[in-house]
Amino acid sequence: MKLAVICANGKAAGKIISEAVKRGFDVTVFGRKDNNTEAKNYVKKDLFDLTKEDLNGFDAVVDAFGAWTPETLSQHSTSLKHLCDILSGTNTRLLVVGGAGSLYVNKEHTAQVSDCPDFPEGFKPLATAMAKALSELRQRKDVKWTYISPAGDFQADGERTGKYILGGEELTLNSRNESIISYADYAVAMVDEIVKGSHIQQRISVVRE
Repeated sequence: MKLAVICANGKAAGKIISEAVKRGFDVTVFGRKDNNTEAKNYVKKDLFDLTKEDLNGFDAVVDAFGAWTPETLSQHSTSLKHLCDILSGTNTRLLVVGGAGSLYVNKEHTAQVSDCPDFPEGFKPLATAMAKALSELRQRKDVKWTYISPAGDFQADGERTGKYILGGEELTLNSRNESIISYADYAVAMVDEIVKGSHIQQRISVVRE
C-alpha cells in the first residue's frame, strides 16, 4: 500500500503515519516544517503548492489539514478543494481527518452536535468551517473520498487500545455512554479504512469501545 499523508507535522497525522509505518505501508509525507515523523520519505512542501505530479501513483492520500484562527478557517474549504482538484478522476482515494461538530444528533439529520446548547461557543467557528468543507466535499462525485469524524472528546494523548466502534453520520456513544477516542485509536480506524476502502464518498465516525 502506497500512502501519502498531507500536513504531516500535526499530532493526529503523526499517529496515522506511525500506525501505517508499523503495518508496513510505503509512506510518503508532506509538511511545511522539518520532519518530525516516523516516515523516511519526507517532502517539505505546503499543501497549496502540491501538484498532480506530487500525488501521482499513491493508493491513498490522507488529508490532516488543520486551521483554527479566524483568518485561516476558510482554508478548510480551499485546501480540500485543492486536493480534490488534484485527485479528480483518479483511482487514488482521499481520506479526510474530519471534525465531530457536524455529526447529527437526531435521526432526521436536522440537528448537529454544534447546535447543542452545551457545545463550547469558542469551537463553533471551527465546527462551522469544517461542516462547510464537508458539505462541499459531498458534491465531489469525481473523487474517491472518505471523511472520518472522531468522537466528541478527541484525546491527543490517550492510549492505543486498538478497538473502536464504527459509526455513520450520527454521533455514536459507547457502552459507557461516552463519545471519546484517542488520536492513536483514531489512527487505527483510519488505517483500517485505508486498507478496506469500503466507505467511498461517505462520512463515517469512530468512538472508543
